[in-house]
Amino acid sequence: MTASVLCAIDISQPEIDLCVLRVAERLARLDDARLDVITVVPDFGMSVVGQYFDKEFHDRAVAKARKLLDEFVIGAIGAEANKAVRHIVATGKAYEEILHAAREAGSDLIVIGAHKPDLRDYLLGPNAARVVRHSDCSVYVVRQPC
Repeated sequence: MTASVLCAIDISQPEIDLCVLRVAERLARLDDARLDVITVVPDFGMSVVGQYFDKEFHDRAVAKARKLLDEFVIGAIGAEANKAVRHIVATGKAYEEILHAAREAGSDLIVIGAHKPDLRDYLLGPNAARVVRHSDCSVYVVRQPC
């Protein structure tokens, strides 16, 4: 079975997650593992605000996220390394989609950043904490600044 590292990126914060991706790529290289990179687009259709968006909004948001993710990965690790990366753009709650993608891919490791903890999430951000708590595989949390 091929080893797999799943790296969770918030495409709206590329300057913060640049280090997260570079750490994930280095860990994948160490194990000769496939690198999967995921970003999650919120599901506006399921919320109260969803009624204010036209039906094509989601498709445009996903297409834009896919383009930004590809550009981000190329900028972080280079075009040649990007060719071997599997890009995943999911829709929904970030932690749920990250866990789902890890299970589907049979990931051996999830790499995620810990962003801006507040008082109730003192050690980890809410998405990172949920991923750590519910993951079936190991989770590597990258602290900022790195």
